[in-house]
Amino acid sequence: MTGVEWDMRPGEVAVALPDAFDAGLYFIGAIRTPWTTRAQCPKNAREARERGIACAIELDARYEAGLKDVESATHLLVLYWMHAARRDLVLQTPRHYGELRGTFALRSPVRPNPIAASVVQLLAVAGTRLSVLGLDCLDRTPLIDIKPYFASVDAVADAKVGWHKPREA
Repeated sequence: MTGVEWDMRPGEVAVALPDAFDAGLYFIGAIRTPWTTRAQCPKNAREARERGIACAIELDARYEAGLKDVESATHLLVLYWMHAARRDLVLQTPRHYGELRGTFALRSPVRPNPIAASVVQLLAVAGTRLSVLGLDCLDRTPLIDIKPYFASVDAVADAKVGWHKPREA
């Protein structure tokens, strides 16, 4: 198994992973955050924004030209590889809910392909370094891609996840 071996919670189910990968990725940089353990990370991008801790995206120098005009965006969609996550669970018990859910019904980093996505606020661009607000990953997380966030096409105001209802106090 790749990544960190995490203990399984009651009811969680793991599967055998395929012997080979189907595709390759080019990591285009790394994300720098103050978090070095899973427990320190915000649980999601919203919590990261609420904490108000700026993080950095360090793009590999070969891709610097690809940043042309990125500073005109207020927000970006950042895709990254949760390199320390286990990849074999199909049923998980989220620590904040304690109820068993299918992997594809969750935003957990634990999944066959640990790709994460966050909408971040772009604070500054300096060469190949972007300062952003709204990342929830470990320090040195590999960067997959950066895209502009378009509220006009990316936001779906009436989207719902049925099991994720507000908890009553």
